[in-house]
Amino acid sequence: MTNPDLQLDIRDEVAIVRLTRGSKRNALSDGLILALRDTFEKLPSSVRAAVIDGEGPHFCAGLDLSELKERDAGQGMQHSRMWHAALDLIQHGPVPVIAALHGAVVGGGLELASACHIRVADRTTFYALPEGSRGIFVGGGGSVRIPKLIGVARMTDMMMTGRVYNAEDGERANFAQYLVDEGQAFDKAFELARRVATNAPLTNYALMHALPRIAEQSADHGFFTEALISGITQAAPEAKQRVRDFLEGRGAKVSKG
Repeated sequence: MTNPDLQLDIRDEVAIVRLTRGSKRNALSDGLILALRDTFEKLPSSVRAAVIDGEGPHFCAGLDLSELKERDAGQGMQHSRMWHAALDLIQHGPVPVIAALHGAVVGGGLELASACHIRVADRTTFYALPEGSRGIFVGGGGSVRIPKLIGVARMTDMMMTGRVYNAEDGERANFAQYLVDEGQAFDKAFELARRVATNAPLTNYALMHALPRIAEQSADHGFFTEALISGITQAAPEAKQRVRDFLEGRGAKVSKG
């Protein structure tokens, strides 16, 4: 599927996925959600990491309310499940995804950001969940993903009272892992994506797919799953070569940041 509101560029094994509805604050239409789904489902095998960005002053202001239709309960459920399928291909897709946040990260835009593995915010970023004041509920996976970032209490407060977090408070609340100066979010996200792309693919895959599941397991099950994944990753030929390189002085050592 091609969509004029989404642009894909590939640089240095990094896919740059850019929302291009700047005139509408990159609001998420159904067509754009389906384009995101198709893009991540069909990434070239050469891609090792991805960055999601939004053109203009805002990352994404959420659901395109001009498309909000009167639906019966069944239609509403199916619409929500369409979003779930699309954002699941970001969170549980083939490569790590880094969000470059700026301006509005609101409603569905926050749901999109929460599906990414790393979030970089510049100082213009603000976060909100206005669904509560509009008489609706999140439907793009936000009730599952966002509390894992900030906790149930903070999400409840945001939806009940309309609270808005600025960039600094948002970093402290764990919306984003990195906070940078205005206009620097994409550059930092791309820098991180290039670094992530150099990791062993199986290790990145384990971090995306195994680590979140282990965190949800009981300790006993988690320890066992960890042992399985550890054994699988270190048995890979690339992992063996990287350890050999380190032991023979060719690998970089950890240094103070």
